[in-house]
Amino acid sequence: MNIAEIKDLIPHRYPFLMVDRVEELSPGQSIVAIKNVTVNEPFFQGHFPEYPVMPGVLILEAIAQAGALLMLNEAEDPSSSIPLFAGIDKARFRRPVVPGDQLRIEVSVLRQRGLSCKLAGKAWVGDELASEAEIMAVLAPKP
Repeated sequence: MNIAEIKDLIPHRYPFLMVDRVEELSPGQSIVAIKNVTVNEPFFQGHFPEYPVMPGVLILEAIAQAGALLMLNEAEDPSSSIPLFAGIDKARFRRPVVPGDQLRIEVSVLRQRGLSCKLAGKAWVGDELASEAEIMAVLAPKP
């Protein structure tokens, strides 16, 4: 899935779109997505100017957006729904993510009931685990 296809599914846009490409998609099961981390990301201006580190909350957001792509890919009418966080559990940060890194985001479905889903997500830089979390999400009707 390229960036145009991603933008067709999820409502996020620059500077908050955290998925650049989808490499693998097993409908209803799992997704592997890529986020290229560049020095000109707006958050690096203040986090931190002398030692730029991607904020952990944005790594979790990248995991959530990959999960939203997985969920919306299965939706009957993706344009009528908006993905929302319902919860985050077991979030851990294992290594800093810095400019030049490429995040490989792996998300799998743990449980799905109707429009809600519990997902397990991991963000890797090379073969190093950068972050992991369980995310609960819901597809809500667009207002």
